[in-house]
Amino acid sequence: MKLKLRLCYKVCLIVHLFVAGVVIAAIIFPVLDVFCKPDDAKRKHGALKLAWLRWFSGILDLEVSKVGNPSGKASLMVSNHISWLDIIVLGSFSSAHFVAKSDILAWPIIGYLAKRGGTVFVRRGDKQQARAIAEEIIWLLKQNGTVIAFPEGTTTKGDEVLPFHASLFQSAVLAKAPVQPVAMNYLGETKQYAPFVGEDAFIPHLIKMLSLDKIEVSVDFLPCIDMSGKNRHSVSNEARALIMESITGKQEKIVISKVGYGN
Repeated sequence: MKLKLRLCYKVCLIVHLFVAGVVIAAIIFPVLDVFCKPDDAKRKHGALKLAWLRWFSGILDLEVSKVGNPSGKASLMVSNHISWLDIIVLGSFSSAHFVAKSDILAWPIIGYLAKRGGTVFVRRGDKQQARAIAEEIIWLLKQNGTVIAFPEGTTTKGDEVLPFHASLFQSAVLAKAPVQPVAMNYLGETKQYAPFVGEDAFIPHLIKMLSLDKIEVSVDFLPCIDMSGKNRHSVSNEARALIMESITGKQEKIVISKVGYGN
């Protein structure tokens, strides 16, 4: 009974969160655009988006163990991809623009909020659109923005890192912007439930996440890659290797810890 009441309470909070998000995106953002100078409006958009994501993080009871920090400068941040939760986690640290699949546009409310929040949407298999996306990312980087992308192009259960789509790195190469790899690991019981893969639907998965006492995740902000003399393929391979090394190290520590505990 207590668990059901707690879940109902969290669902009510999520409803309020989504309503607030719609008000911010549909009313407050346009008002800021009309009455504020462009740079001031942009800064206030970012602050509101950051506050909304942190509110979401609090409702989910996210417990984040962080190593390192976001670079704090215009950069392409790339991470392994496990769940939609990754966006909440990373978005809570930096007011950034995400690169996401256009499928998200069909998600209830979230799709609208993502669009109004400046997400760059990619249609799979559309090469012509890919050029436009690359130009948009270059523009964002040159505007001193941070862009967060998931180069695997899909989610995994977190125990592997799929090959990266090197095309995502071309924008950083052309804009001469640094690339910062990020390694994410969900811990404890969350590791079993957090992955959002296959035919999972957003609302049922969200309810499942709200049912958990807490969501434990570790985030390693790795050092930016030196871009000197490198092309998109070499940067892509290096970023993936660094993320894999971090994830493998975490998993080995967990195994050693479990073995040691039983002795």
